[in-house]
Amino acid sequence: MKKPCKTELSRALGLLCLALASGGAIAQDNEAGQDEQAVQLDTVTVRGFRQSLQYSTEAKRDSTGFTDSIFAEDIGKFPDTNIAESLSRVPGIQLNRDVNGEGLNVAIRGLPNSFTKTTINGASVATASIGLDATNQNREVDLNIFPTEFFNQLTVYKSPTANLPEGGAAGVIDMRNMRPFDMPGTHLTYSLQADYNDNSEKASPRGTLIGSWTNADGTFGVLAGVTSQRGKLGVEGYETIGWTNPNLTNAQCGSGGDPAAFPALGQPCNVTGGNGWRIPDVVPNNAATIAAGLTPGQAIDAAWLEANNPGLSTAQIGEALIPRLGRPVHMSGDRDRDAFLGSVQWRPNETVEAYVDVLYTEAHRTNQRLDMNLVGRNGAMIPLNMQLDANNVVTSATFTNAQFFLEARPYVEDVKYWHVTPGATFWFGADQNIKLDVQANASRSWMFRESPTILFNSPFTTLQYTNNGSIPSWTTDIDLNDPNLGWTWEGGRVWAQNEKRVTETSGFRADLQLGDDRNNVSFGVAWDNNKRRIQGFGDTGSGWQPYAFDLVDDARLADYIVPGPAGFVSVDYKRFMRDTNYAQYRDAADEAAGPNTGGSTGGFDETTKAAYVMVNGESEIMNRGLRYNFGVRYVTTDQEISGPVTIGGNRFWQTLDGDYSEWLPSFSAAWDVADNVVLRTSASRTMTRPNPSSMLPATTFTDISAQVANQGNPDLTPYISTNFDIGGEWYTGAEGFVGLTFFNKRVEGYTYQGVTTRPFRSLGIPFEDLVDSQQQAINSRGGPDVATVNVQQQVNADAELEIRGWEAIWVQPLSVVLEGLGIMANYTKLDIKTLGRDAEALSNNVYGVAPSLWNATAYWENEVASVRLSYTWTEGATGTGPNQQGIPFAQIYGEDRGQLDLSASYTLKNIRTQPQLTFNVLNLTGEERRSYFAFPNAVNDLYDPGRTVTVGIRGTF
Repeated sequence: MKKPCKTELSRALGLLCLALASGGAIAQDNEAGQDEQAVQLDTVTVRGFRQSLQYSTEAKRDSTGFTDSIFAEDIGKFPDTNIAESLSRVPGIQLNRDVNGEGLNVAIRGLPNSFTKTTINGASVATASIGLDATNQNREVDLNIFPTEFFNQLTVYKSPTANLPEGGAAGVIDMRNMRPFDMPGTHLTYSLQADYNDNSEKASPRGTLIGSWTNADGTFGVLAGVTSQRGKLGVEGYETIGWTNPNLTNAQCGSGGDPAAFPALGQPCNVTGGNGWRIPDVVPNNAATIAAGLTPGQAIDAAWLEANNPGLSTAQIGEALIPRLGRPVHMSGDRDRDAFLGSVQWRPNETVEAYVDVLYTEAHRTNQRLDMNLVGRNGAMIPLNMQLDANNVVTSATFTNAQFFLEARPYVEDVKYWHVTPGATFWFGADQNIKLDVQANASRSWMFRESPTILFNSPFTTLQYTNNGSIPSWTTDIDLNDPNLGWTWEGGRVWAQNEKRVTETSGFRADLQLGDDRNNVSFGVAWDNNKRRIQGFGDTGSGWQPYAFDLVDDARLADYIVPGPAGFVSVDYKRFMRDTNYAQYRDAADEAAGPNTGGSTGGFDETTKAAYVMVNGESEIMNRGLRYNFGVRYVTTDQEISGPVTIGGNRFWQTLDGDYSEWLPSFSAAWDVADNVVLRTSASRTMTRPNPSSMLPATTFTDISAQVANQGNPDLTPYISTNFDIGGEWYTGAEGFVGLTFFNKRVEGYTYQGVTTRPFRSLGIPFEDLVDSQQQAINSRGGPDVATVNVQQQVNADAELEIRGWEAIWVQPLSVVLEGLGIMANYTKLDIKTLGRDAEALSNNVYGVAPSLWNATAYWENEVASVRLSYTWTEGATGTGPNQQGIPFAQIYGEDRGQLDLSASYTLKNIRTQPQLTFNVLNLTGEERRSYFAFPNAVNDLYDPGRTVTVGIRGTF
């Protein structure tokens, strides 16, 4: 239910008043020293987490626009173990986690993560990596490849300035790596840690060594750092890949017409579509149906279904929802990462400073993924004594003629990334008030993942199915962990599948500032090039499969099956791959329409040119200081989108060209209305370029049943956001402050998924080019001349997306209660509407954004010890548009989730290097991540990342 705006405003004002009252009471006890403390923020007298907070408070107070920064506590020690998780402490930031609980990327103020521009030292970042459960097909940047130890500042720009790179309609995140001049002198910092996850039940060591040196006169410095991690993956979960219902014939429904035909959509027994589960027309002759007391060959018609499912009509049976593939999931493997940072700075005199930064990181990841699937979609289970709830979700049943299949998908993934940023600053003039900044950058990232699939089926069985609301469960009379159960290749598959990704960025910028840092006019130009190429490769039934089926037939299959770690069988991978010549077929795999991660083969090449003018100034209103910034940025984009197409049986890459330009004005002002109170406002126009994967020229299927096809739209235009912000902060002393901000965004050009139902033949895709499972699915729907496909294509909506929201933050030291004690908390509330002709269609394509989120941290520290307890909570968000699995009303929703983390340290002051012992616990209460399909008791997926305990030691020489 939507809350009235008045209620939300009252809540915001109430929170602000509470914070002001509490802060005021605390401030009265320190009134005499507060002004001095405020003036001397540059001279930090605290260390650790409080020092990090104090730096952040100072940076926010001095800024003109709406920005938030997070600083390292010390050399090589960020407040959190993951960059994305550090950013979640910023108001308005939504953290997106991978299935293993690791922070992956972030979104800002109600727009998806692809609307966030990420930079390193101001230069564009693009990574080729993908998560365990993600495709990364848009413009999002996975942050887990970057070690936190190498960065000392993260800054979130929520209101733009003209000199910032465009591309982040929601905001810009800049990551600044360490440099030698940050810490004059000679330093050597070390860190050794061991992680233990209660799912993997294995220790994961990691270590960091960072050395820096500057000469005596501070004109030259060198910094070098290495970090290495040997992580272990351990995730238990449950997946359904959506839910579906029976596809009853007229005979089974009891309706008129051809008995073997199917009722039309909207008719009884097919009111909501779906139709992925096919109950046989007659009772099959197998041991399972005989043991269940059925008579082989007996017709399964309407009377039979109603007699064997008392209390249900055939209309209800036709709407009964079960998992398409109800499957427990087990993931285990390695998560290794090595990285290097090098930085050189040279300052020969007061008018020149030059630097070169080099970052290199590589990751090696494996995942022994296993899942045991109860076949729903394209299956032939016969329901007995089935019970439904009010939403037609099956709550209990006996299913006979049921079958399971094991899907073993081990993958090996290698990712590499390097980034080089040379630059220099020059000062001119008698007062050195003319400054020229120049910077170049280049980066390259590449990934290769091999992920073969081995799938085989169990004998038919009878099982008792129960769904009490969390995840469905079943009991059966067969042992799914028995290699000699009678597994068969019939209906199975053996596929070799690879994915290659390459991203490249290069750029140059020059910024000329006339005036000092407070009052100046700036001009600048920038040139950037961004490239990406994704290629899927597959041998899906043509080579490896027939060879493997012939060499390892059903009689020998059990020799390659072993008991598994999750209560069902696994595969002796090493032996199976060796004996079936897997490597040969993997290396010879042909380019495919897309990788098995769900993306599309294709690429883009974008060149952007920008120029800007910007003014910074100071003035006074009512004898109070006013800071302001205004400017305009003009940018042009030349774009090439390319991808494979098949015409007349010939496959080739097609390239489509496009270009556009935009004017992006911005304005910000900050007014010091009182000694410790700052009011701010901002207005701007920002942009994000369209999703390149939505523009590819090809037509691809997104599921193995060929029910949904995606077509690209090369004519998509950029997203343009008009933004307005107003807010302020009261600074209570030391690191403390209270802030409240209201913001409004109106986004034009937002896309939505246009869906049309078209005959398969109209797509121009040869039926013989489909994989076996897709051919079988189309044949079950009447064949290629009859079967229809839901064709999806992104189009720019004739509508606006309006995002209104507010965010509050409270950072408060509580030294009057206990020296070193403090709290910090923030809350963000969003209200999203669609306005315009296509408003209804657009509203169905706005998903993945949490309506509200908050986090809170209680901290205490003194000279030797510190403890921090943090809780992050995110309200469940709509995860997809409607029409999931062919059911018009069905969408996937994420559930609310909170996570509690603990961080503690103790410094051994009596030892010369003063080493610090550390202890951290992530996901202290073992929270799971869950989403559901249309109804809360129809789980879509659930993952248990477990609890991770980390112990370590760090110090500096």
